[in-house]
Amino acid sequence: MKNKPTESELEVLSFIWKNGPMTVRRIHDRIKEDRKIGYTTTLKIMQIMHEKGMLSREKDGKTHIYSAKMDEVKTQENLVSRMINKVFDGSSKQLVIQALGSQQPSKEELDEIRKYLDELNDDGL
Repeated sequence: MKNKPTESELEVLSFIWKNGPMTVRRIHDRIKEDRKIGYTTTLKIMQIMHEKGMLSREKDGKTHIYSAKMDEVKTQENLVSRMINKVFDGSSKQLVIQALGSQQPSKEELDEIRKYLDELNDDGL
């Protein structure tokens, strides 16, 4: 992964992935729902992300609209792969055990996990 997003950068990316292109003001308003942060800090984070090639920016009147240039699925895959290798010594099993043990999955989530495992098994893995 060329650019490894920081926690703050991932927060910005996740809002854009979920909601589509956004202004600094909209992202700032969403972030400050969870934690105290200044508008200029949000602006600086997004400017840096633009410089790093993580975000594209288009002018709309006096404001800029930011879009994600990083693909959500590829970013997730790269981050999970890094975490498995660095935190779980390459063991996907340990990651899954930790994930399922630390959060109580819903019945629907467990059903989806079982279905996915069955599909993997059917594919000969």
